[in-house]
Amino acid sequence: MTELPIDENTPRILIVEDEPKLGQLLIDYLRAASYAPTLINHGDKVLPYVRQTPPDLILLDLMLPGTDGLTLCREIRRFSDIPIVMVTAKIEEIDRLLGLEIGADDYICKPYSPREVVARVKNHFAPL
Repeated sequence: MTELPIDENTPRILIVEDEPKLGQLLIDYLRAASYAPTLINHGDKVLPYVRQTPPDLILLDLMLPGTDGLTLCREIRRFSDIPIVMVTAKIEEIDRLLGLEIGADDYICKPYSPREVVARVKNHFAPL
């Protein structure tokens, strides 16, 4: 897990991604946009972390070691309404629909622009 001390008003973003280079890229872009990212690279570590330290938004890969992203999304929805953005290589329409029906708030297909991910994160924090 990669985490830095943060200001209590800085939105905390949990990145659940098992590809180290991609995880670091998201960390770099989110930090540059004044977010406080934390990276978890194994599905089994996500639920305890979310229960103990609820983030303000989750970027969730679907294909993970341990617990998969769909199961994590379903479980998180049982106790939280934290925004979940699925960020995955699963690009078929059925996968996108399933992710959204299970409880994801947004779905981004790999490969993606990290700037697009940051823009979508910003949209979740924009005033209505």
